[in-house]
Formats: sequence, C-alpha cells, structure tokens
Amino acid sequence: MDTTQRLADYLVGSRLEDIPAEVVREAKRSILNIVGCALGGAMHPAMEIAIATLGPYAGRPSAQVLGRGERFDPLLVSLLNGIGTHVEDYDDTMPGNYIHPSSPVASALFAYASANAVSGRDFLHAFILGVEVIARIGDATYPSYYAAGWHSTGSIGVFGAAAAIGRLLDLSPQRMTWALGMAATQSAGLREMFGSMAKAMHPGRSAQSGYISALLAGNDFTAGLHGLEGPRGFAAVQSPAYDLDRITARFGEDFGLLRNTYKPYPCGIVVHPTIDACIQLRDRHGLRPGAIESVELHVAPLVKDLCNKRELSTALESKFSIYHAAALGLGRGKAGIEDFGDDALADPVLRRLRDATQAVVDARIGEDAVRVKVLLIDGRTVEMLLAQSIGNLARPLSDRQLEQKFRDQSAVIAPAQAEAAIEACWNIDRLERVDSLIAHCVPAGD
Repeated sequence: MDTTQRLADYLVGSRLEDIPAEVVREAKRSILNIVGCALGGAMHPAMEIAIATLGPYAGRPSAQVLGRGERFDPLLVSLLNGIGTHVEDYDDTMPGNYIHPSSPVASALFAYASANAVSGRDFLHAFILGVEVIARIGDATYPSYYAAGWHSTGSIGVFGAAAAIGRLLDLSPQRMTWALGMAATQSAGLREMFGSMAKAMHPGRSAQSGYISALLAGNDFTAGLHGLEGPRGFAAVQSPAYDLDRITARFGEDFGLLRNTYKPYPCGIVVHPTIDACIQLRDRHGLRPGAIESVELHVAPLVKDLCNKRELSTALESKFSIYHAAALGLGRGKAGIEDFGDDALADPVLRRLRDATQAVVDARIGEDAVRVKVLLIDGRTVEMLLAQSIGNLARPLSDRQLEQKFRDQSAVIAPAQAEAAIEACWNIDRLERVDSLIAHCVPAGD
C-alpha cells in the first residue's frame, strides 16, 4: 500500500545528473519529434473548432499555443497543445504498451514554460520523469487495461503530466502524492473514440488535468494517499489485471524512454508494417494499381482489433484502417499526412484497392510484422513477410530522419524558424528559458 508514495519520493528526489546520457539523448529526440507534430497538427480542423469554441472562455492570455499565433491561459493551452500534437496520430509510441507518452507531458510543460520562466535543464528533467511515470504505469497494467477499452495515452498520460508539472513546481513528497492522487481520479479516455477528433482530446485533457492536479496539490488541496494501489484506486477500479511492482522496480536504472519509437507514417502504429511492406512490394515489382486483382494481409490479432475500419466516412477514420494502409502502400508508394486526408479518402484508385483487400488474423504474426500476398490480374502472385517495420524498435528512425520529419510538418512557420527550432530541441538543456524555443514555433506575423 505504498506505491503512490514511493513513486512520489522518486520524482522528488531524482536528479538530472543521475540520469544516463542515453536517456537524456532519447528525451531530446522525443521533444524534437513532438514539437514537429505540434506544428503539423496546428491548423487541423479539430484545433480550429476547439479554439473557436473554448477561446471565449479562456483566462488571462499568458501562454502560447505551439504552432499558432493565439495566446490563452496555460490550462487551455495545455489542452490545445495536446490536441495539436496528437490529432494527426504522428506522435511517438511505446510498443510495449501502445501509449503516446510525449503528447500529454510536453503539452503541459510547454504551456507552463510559456507562462513561466523555465530553464531547459529543468524542462528536460521534468519531461523525462513525466514520460517515465507513464511508461511504468502503462507497463504495470498492459495488456488487460488496454484490452478493456481504455485509451492509455489519456487515462495514464494524466499521471505523467501531473508528475512533470509537479516537478517544476518543486512539490514536496506529500504534495506530489496528492498530485498523483488527483491524476488518478481524473483518469479517462476510451478507445471507442479512435477515428474521431475526441481521440486527440485525450492527451489534451490529460495534460490539462495533470497540470491542474499539480497546481492544486501545491496549494495543499488534498487527495487520497493511495491513488494508484488503493482497493478503490486506479489499478483496482480500471484494470482487470496489473502488477504494481513494475511501477516502482529499478528506479533510476530502467527507463521507458529507451523503448520509445517515432512514427514514419501518421496513423496507427500497428498498420505501419502493412504500409512498409506494400511500398516495398510496389517498388520491387513495379506494381501499378490497375494491375492488382486482390490483396491478402496476414496480421496480428491486435491489428484487426484496432484498425479494422473499412467503411470510411471521415479522414481521421482512415488512420485506423488496415485497408487504407495497404491501398496507400500499393497505390501511392507513400503515406504522408495528405494521404490520410479527404482527397485520399475520395480517391477512386484507393477506394478500389481498399475494397480489394482482405485482412486475416494470424496468431503467428507479430504486432510489428505482416505477411502480404498480392494477386495480379495477369494471374501472377507476389508476396513478402515483413518481420520488423521501419520506425519501430528494430529499425528506428535516425536523428536525420527525425529532423526531416520535423521539416515536413513545419509549413506553418518559416524555414529559418524550423531550423532554429530543431537546433533548440537538440540543445534544450542549454537554453536559459524554454520560451525561446516556443518563440521559434509561432507563425511569422502573429
């Protein structure tokens, strides 16, 4: 009955100097990736709707929205940052628990750092700790928690945001315990929302709720002391099975950031192998869409569970369609943000390929693998087994690829600003104030 307290003690006592250099480096890669995602999602209709709807209710405009010209109060900016960084589904993912850890943590931290003086070192340390909390709680409850229908990015992300902001507020162990307790009682997010704007609200609300939790705890707003492990706490109420020892094991030795990955395609990570394999088949055999009769995919059970959307009515739904994934790989040989938009949804070539594709569950296929069999109109068959997808742990994106991904999403700012932002992300621990990085991400003229 001391899991929450032990986690709070670790968060308060951690020192950046004690964190391994490889973890610090991975944190910088994560920050670079999530800032790029914020730019890429800044002008999405979901952001426009949220700003138009909630902006009139905002408090003092002391914080800057990433990738936008508007300023609002930090709590609303946390929500908006979360929507912007996640709405394209291009943000980082931990394959061990399928959580997008950076969005809830960074969204809150950037909102706080925009309204308050925060050094790059303190920001980086708080980010590492926030992601670590998410990774540990996620690992302790996966897979039963996720299988029950919770979208862990929102429902577990709130703990990371509370921990990160609590660290910047220099909370005591007692107050950090309260912050984690308030995070537990605000844990929410349902997988039923996949393919809608509400999915992007999950990390936004977790960022906002975690921020609120830390603020209230800092002013002695109390919470139960056993938010994680209590008989009516987070784990017992929300997870059919769990191992809370994983939350507190090997503090300071094992870091979830080293098991984080960065997406090459803006869609559900479990369909990345299909895109990757179909692109390879297209290039290797010179395939053209009109020559394809049918496509058969052998995928892991989780793939159809998450991404079995065939009848697509919105562009966001296409990000969770194994059929659209195959169509893009074979029909276009690429899968960028524009390939999951309204035009791609209406493309008759892609529609025909989606209709021609069947997905078969095969328990022998790993979640980072796929077997693709393409039957051509002339009677020939081409196929391949892809064991590991690009972007996942076995084939990670390089630093240069992450930088190019950032540039590809940075149309809302000038090229010179993008380069300055990239440089600031790599050197965030040297920044006197993080708002200098945020300034690079404001569109010129705003």
